[in-house]
Amino acid sequence: MHADPAESTSVDVEIRRLSIFTHHGVTEAERETGQRLEIDVGFDVPDCDAVLTDRIEDTVDYGEVCDIVALAATERSYKTLERLCHVIAERLMERFACESVRVRAAKPEPPLPIAVEEVAVQVVQERVDVEEDEEGEGGA
Repeated sequence: MHADPAESTSVDVEIRRLSIFTHHGVTEAERETGQRLEIDVGFDVPDCDAVLTDRIEDTVDYGEVCDIVALAATERSYKTLERLCHVIAERLMERFACESVRVRAAKPEPPLPIAVEEVAVQVVQERVDVEEDEEGEGGA
């Protein structure tokens, strides 16, 4: 059975609850003391040959994804989770040439004076096709 060349298979990679000790937060104390974040990422894998070949080298190395996320989360301190998520998304888009990336960072024990299970931010970044963008601006 041969695949129809017109058919397209979409592959999404998800990594959930990657637990990393970080130093992000609005207050100096929060950045100095640090805290655990749980990070979820999801992104598309364009031209994923592994659906046909079943070869590891034809897909995404999940360990590499975790390393990219961990490095972005620990190499410097950000005041907002929004900025951290954006940096992670940019790095994943650059490395894996994906069209869209979702990054969610949660503080399971936020430093708030009221009991909250977690606070979280999700950033969705999509690649903008320059040609489509230019066509859309020229309107008639």
